[in-house]
Amino acid sequence: MTNVTRRTVVKSGLAVAGAIAAPRIALGQTADAKTIRAVMHADIPTYDPIWTTANISAYHGAMVYDTLFGVDGQQNPRPQMVGKYGLSDDKLTWTFQLRDGLKFHDGAAVTSRDVVPSIRRWAARAGFGQNMMSYVKDISAKDEKTFVIQLKERYGLVIDLLATNTEMPMCFIMRKKEAETDPMQKIDSIVGSGPFKFNHDQTRPGTQYVYDRNPDYVPRKELPSGIAGGKVVKVDRVIFINMPDPQTAVAAVQSGEIDFYETPPNDLFEQLSQDRDVKLEVLNPGGLIGVIRFNFLHPPFNNVKCRQAILHIVKQVDYLQANYGNSKYYNTCGSFFTCGGPMENDTSTGWFKTAPDYVKAKQLLMEGGYDGRPVVLLQATTIPGYKNAAEILAGEMRRAGINVQMEPLDWSGVVTRRASKAPPGQGGWNIFITQGAAGGAGIPLGVFYQANGEKAWYGWPSDEKNEELRTKWAIAETLEERKKLAREIQENAWNFVPHVWYGQGRSAALMRANINGFLPNPGIVPFWNVEKT
Repeated sequence: MTNVTRRTVVKSGLAVAGAIAAPRIALGQTADAKTIRAVMHADIPTYDPIWTTANISAYHGAMVYDTLFGVDGQQNPRPQMVGKYGLSDDKLTWTFQLRDGLKFHDGAAVTSRDVVPSIRRWAARAGFGQNMMSYVKDISAKDEKTFVIQLKERYGLVIDLLATNTEMPMCFIMRKKEAETDPMQKIDSIVGSGPFKFNHDQTRPGTQYVYDRNPDYVPRKELPSGIAGGKVVKVDRVIFINMPDPQTAVAAVQSGEIDFYETPPNDLFEQLSQDRDVKLEVLNPGGLIGVIRFNFLHPPFNNVKCRQAILHIVKQVDYLQANYGNSKYYNTCGSFFTCGGPMENDTSTGWFKTAPDYVKAKQLLMEGGYDGRPVVLLQATTIPGYKNAAEILAGEMRRAGINVQMEPLDWSGVVTRRASKAPPGQGGWNIFITQGAAGGAGIPLGVFYQANGEKAWYGWPSDEKNEELRTKWAIAETLEERKKLAREIQENAWNFVPHVWYGQGRSAALMRANINGFLPNPGIVPFWNVEKT
């Protein structure tokens, strides 16, 4: 078979259906005027957007479910399902009233009896939610449309955390019977109240996921902004197509068989910009931050010296050049918090200025007792950026003398396996690669910053000082107090090393020229307000 390169695909505009396998639903036909066919960054690993932090499951969640609050384009929280709300004079009791017109897809009204367990289930899984609940005395339903959150002490972040879309999972509201499911177990029924209905009959897991406009959805009257305001659906159907090969996806957009491709290769941007039938749009201006995540439960990374060794070998620019190409789309970052964010600082970043330092890394590995055992690195083969990052990391680790055992899996496989606490040789793992919205990494309340052991995110880091400082940060009343505490958190973090960043990057989505209305958003890609003209 003749090799088909990215560049020859772009130059010829060929839909390479004959050369590269692709879903039959996507190729050989032009999408109709009221359907958007979209290739997203990954396959959906689970329909339960609370059980997982995988962004693609949150994309699914935002189609089907709704949220109490949403974040607008200026990152301000705005009411969404909530109509009226207020805080008592002593600042310990929040009272919320649901707006009119909220119905689940089965026709039942959304009530406070659905909301209360939905908040509790979200809070059991979400880093932001766990932090909030540590200050909550009770959440209760007052009547059909009114619910109350009572606090133990003053806590100024309730609305912000209920609204967040930069930290997964988001606080989606489910029916009572799904919301009461054990948060450690996945739900098996997808009935929301959001702007789209999930079409089970037309969905083919692993190939395509179909969402139909919900004719009964009542949008807010405000203009849409971020994930706030009126969620007005302007098409009849959106289909997420699973097409992991970038060449196939680019060619399919050029030929009109696909309308939207979330993550086209950055090295094709210049050529794609010359094609008048397509356009590129940056939908997440803040970009993503790359994460190398350790498993604290098993050797060698249960030893702090071995984690510190990785800190000293990661050369961020190599990862960024491989994944983003042009330096205008990326920046290195030594801060424990998002570079460009209010908590960014340079405390304890000497390693960042000298990496890679293999002499130092080998010394730390020796001090940490590394004995040459295989280190299992999970490689997501269906997300090019993660695949590249794993290969670069494996090379750096081998140069430091680490016996790397690469485990290639599709992204769904990584999402499943990273939840395992078994030893690496028995279905577990030592390291995996992921990314998060840079906005969500800007404050120390999200899952990347948890270090509360078994309650923490995958990797299960444990550090008492980290948790004490995060608590102080959450109740600090001024920006200056929070900045001071952020420096203390960072000094401690780069000592116990819960993870290592591999830099921040921004990309653009590729779409047909007749697709308009995408709302820039740091956490998800919303399909309301989008139209084909």
